[in-house]
Amino acid sequence: MTQVRLTVDAAYDYCERVTGEQAKNFSYGIRLLPPVKRRALSAVYAFARLVDDIGDGDAPAAERLAGLNEVRERLHNLADRKDDLVAVALNDATLRFGLPLGAFDELIDGCQADVLGTEYETFEDLRHYCRCVAGSIGRLSLAVFGSPDQARDAQLADALGVALQLTNILRDVLEDRRNGRIYLPAEDLRRFGCTLDLDADGNLVDDEDALSALLSYQGARAEEWYGVGLRLLPRLDGRSRACCAAMAGIYHRLLARMMTRPWLVRSSRTSLPDWEKVLVAARSLAGSRP
Repeated sequence: MTQVRLTVDAAYDYCERVTGEQAKNFSYGIRLLPPVKRRALSAVYAFARLVDDIGDGDAPAAERLAGLNEVRERLHNLADRKDDLVAVALNDATLRFGLPLGAFDELIDGCQADVLGTEYETFEDLRHYCRCVAGSIGRLSLAVFGSPDQARDAQLADALGVALQLTNILRDVLEDRRNGRIYLPAEDLRRFGCTLDLDADGNLVDDEDALSALLSYQGARAEEWYGVGLRLLPRLDGRSRACCAAMAGIYHRLLARMMTRPWLVRSSRTSLPDWEKVLVAARSLAGSRP
């Protein structure tokens, strides 16, 4: 029993290191959780990181798709992967918190769509993608946070995940386009007369006013999803509420910053300084709404 305990502890320690080093925004919130929940959510993040790293890697598409299939197999056999630190931690977290592991299947589906270069005609198409890659993490996080009504609150966690992913998409419009990916719905591009085409130097060629109008429209849509998703906060216990508020608050501020000058998205990647992230986390811990 002692050896098993040490193995689980080592697995969680590894996941917490991964989270601290790579979760540039989420780690500010995760730190606010009590130890048991913090470790469980770190296991969720570490597994999600594995999936994302495969999907976003530089290997040929066929290799990445094979890698995603392999990590899906690992997901479905966690208890047998005793030499896999992330699997050991995630299996223990699932036993403790009843994690809805099927949400990871949706994340893998979303990453497969990325590898295949899927484009989105309508917002409903994009919403489904956002639900796969971010709403899934919201539902897994909710299981760790705890809720008296998981079915009801899962819809709010899902909505908050969509809001965060829409923020990511706006932040990364230029970077994604340079990598051959367009996430904004094609019907919206046509509506605002934009193409997201690049010139020889890798810069967006769309008219600045038209592109700003398109991005502002998408930002307003993301704001609507925050309005729904943030209704989750009062339904969580204090420390879980602080964690969720910090994670959402950092992205919410990022969205607000981009929307004050949307035209800058065409030339740079907007970010928040560390001091501002710390401020959001501190206010969240004090009970402030993001």
